[in-house]
Amino acid sequence: MILTKYQHACTVLTVNNQSLVIDPGVWTDDFVLPKDVVAIVITHNHPDHNSPELLQQLQQAFPEAALYGPSDVANDALIPVAAGDTAQVGPFTLEFFGGEHAHIDKSVPAPQNLGVLVNEHFYHPGDSFAVPSKPVAVLALPVTAPWMKVAESLDFLRAVKPKLAFPIHDAIANKTGQDVADMLHGAVAQEVGCTYQRFDASQPITLS
Repeated sequence: MILTKYQHACTVLTVNNQSLVIDPGVWTDDFVLPKDVVAIVITHNHPDHNSPELLQQLQQAFPEAALYGPSDVANDALIPVAAGDTAQVGPFTLEFFGGEHAHIDKSVPAPQNLGVLVNEHFYHPGDSFAVPSKPVAVLALPVTAPWMKVAESLDFLRAVKPKLAFPIHDAIANKTGQDVADMLHGAVAQEVGCTYQRFDASQPITLS
């Protein structure tokens, strides 16, 4: 399975030349359409995870691609899923966890949010720290957000204990903020025996 990490929270997983796109958002400025998209997952209905423009491009290019997300994602092609649901599409097995977006403030309505575990290997939590009930080898780790404290992200890393973690949800941080996040999360990763690595779309990696 090949992982390509785009800006902010968007990731693309590719197996046998078939791709799964997760959370193409409005801050994913470096996104490039994969060649064969069989599925799209929207973890929740916030624009930084669900860009109407990118989603339209994907659906026009790949009209047969399955679209999964919580029931409050507005799209005629949506296959609504909830925590505990599973789906099989192409070479991908999807398992959904959580159900709620992390709390921002009482003045900010919270949408539904689903973390997705792919092929019992890769986990993307969306905007939450929902810990899946299965081991995770590779974790997309939120490190900066208005809905989190750094201590919560560090505890999430400790709870999941992946083999590899990489930062997501940091388009709102400048280089200094990203460096601080890397320092703190890198230290906890070392504590739990995990590799913490920052990479971008120019560095697709093969997941073992």
